[in-house]
Amino acid sequence: MADQVFPTKGNLLNTQKSLALAQLGYELLDKKRNILIRELMEMVEKAKSLRGTIDSTYIEAYKALQTANITQGVVQNIAEGMPIEDGITVSYRSVMGCELPKLSMPEKKLRLGYGFENTDINVDKAYICFERVKQMTLVLAEVENSIYRLTNSIRKTQTRANALQNIVIPRYEEIVRYISGSLEEKEREEFSRMKVIKAQKNRKKYRIKDKK
Repeated sequence: MADQVFPTKGNLLNTQKSLALAQLGYELLDKKRNILIRELMEMVEKAKSLRGTIDSTYIEAYKALQTANITQGVVQNIAEGMPIEDGITVSYRSVMGCELPKLSMPEKKLRLGYGFENTDINVDKAYICFERVKQMTLVLAEVENSIYRLTNSIRKTQTRANALQNIVIPRYEEIVRYISGSLEEKEREEFSRMKVIKAQKNRKKYRIKDKK
């Protein structure tokens, strides 16, 4: 690759500029990667905490549902009367160019979609438990989607950083060394040639003096 570049001072300056830009690009990508990794670690810890809490909440909710089924019979008809949640909104925040979702659901008072005549406290408890499950699932979905997006962004950033570090920067460094070496060799050759010319001129001068 290096020997395909004509060794001139102009090419040397251009290559040095490209090398400086590649090194700066690598530094920026390295900083971006570190920030994304730090954000990812925070999300992973948050996900671990949420999974433990949501597991216990699910267990509590299904136990309440099982108790309600036992005391009330199958509560499918009651479940079908529950309102469908359609108020979830999605916004995004950017972390070093990586768009992370922010899920939100409007706070509202619990409204029982069934009457009290044919139900008991066990149905109420199941309803309240699954309401908590819904809210926690929303947060967990936000965190896990953020982890997925951060992981992809880190992988892409790492690939670009590796390409700069292992391919682009070494290639430019090789070209700079080649052009610098070639120019130095030319300077030495030019210096030697000038010394020879000067010596020849001096010999001619002495010969002219001797003839006189």
